[in-house]
Amino acid sequence: MGDSAAGVVTPARTIGIDLPLSVDFALIGHQESWRAAADVLAVLRGPERTPLPDDEIKDILPWIPPRAVCHVDVGSIIRTKSGGARVRGLYIDSFIPPDRLEAAYVHENIARVRKAAACAIKAGAKIVSLGGFSSILIEGNFDQLPERHDTVFTTGNTLTVAFIVQGIQKMCAREGRNLSRSTLLIVGATGDVGSGCARCLAPIVKRVLLGARKLERLRRLAAELQDDGVQVEVATDLQQFSAEADVVICAASLASPSLLLGRIAPDAIVCDAGYPKNLSPAAKMLDAKVFFGGLGQITGGMKFTPDFHGILNRHPFPDVVHGCLLEGMALALEHRFEPFSQGRGFITQQRVDEIETIAALHGIYLAPLYNADGPLEHGLDARWNGREDESMGTRPEFDRQNSIRACSLSR
Repeated sequence: MGDSAAGVVTPARTIGIDLPLSVDFALIGHQESWRAAADVLAVLRGPERTPLPDDEIKDILPWIPPRAVCHVDVGSIIRTKSGGARVRGLYIDSFIPPDRLEAAYVHENIARVRKAAACAIKAGAKIVSLGGFSSILIEGNFDQLPERHDTVFTTGNTLTVAFIVQGIQKMCAREGRNLSRSTLLIVGATGDVGSGCARCLAPIVKRVLLGARKLERLRRLAAELQDDGVQVEVATDLQQFSAEADVVICAASLASPSLLLGRIAPDAIVCDAGYPKNLSPAAKMLDAKVFFGGLGQITGGMKFTPDFHGILNRHPFPDVVHGCLLEGMALALEHRFEPFSQGRGFITQQRVDEIETIAALHGIYLAPLYNADGPLEHGLDARWNGREDESMGTRPEFDRQNSIRACSLSR
């Protein structure tokens, strides 16, 4: 098996890339499905080679070590005297097999994240975003990562929370729902993303229901929220909750889409923010308005080399990326190379406002809403108008101070 894998992944022409002299950021990720993994391998092997059968891909993938698979160039809408502001990065795939996200493989997967981090450090990346299960495995304990020299790491969860909250607010406006009168259910409430959403949304909803596996953590979070006068209930069994939840955020750390929600309001707004997705394809929710949350769109343009558009970002709109990865890009564009999101319990409304403003300054906004059935709205809004170059974007001169002022007024 080792020889077979080597034959697929070792040729530099198919999987290696030349490292740039300067790497502003790196993104560490993995594929959430075998279909996505197969597409990644197909690009790496080249169009002249016959695609591998599914059974061979499942045999080979566990043998592929983490490595940089492509360059990622990102543009800002801010203009400089020499042209548009840009940063250059790397996408590093940890090649965690999609069926090995369970607890039984945790040590193996932490080792893969460590190796991916070592690739980023060796490349000289100034800031690294941990995508998907990478941040969950590390849990903010960056001491588990290799010696870092001048490289910093962020889980990216603060910007993810910002986009989840924005998405909830946008869906409520679309559906004519008064968020202040809603009952909010958060599944996976004690995780970094779930607890961050609770802190941001609890003050503006009528009632909060918190669901997670560990009761003691739930009680601590509930006590924190109740200190601010919020009405909170907790449960480790989601079936204990009544059908009163009309806004739901699914942010549990699940190895596969397996969550079934049966006791929520028939017309509930449901945000699936998991990676992999939380909601099972078999979930039957009467007329619920489901959307995928935590996603942003780069309006200054993004370019992959080799071309992985539609493969590494499998979305129905251009240049849409998960918030956890976008956080590192936004910070790189702002030249703030710091561990902005460091682990469970540190996400506050103030921090969300800060990273949201940084992202918006550079043209990174909430992505158009969509779900498994397709788009829920048109993809291009007013902030996208004027884009000319599909790869990097060409924009008019940008007034940074006015943008800061506009971001403040919009909230």
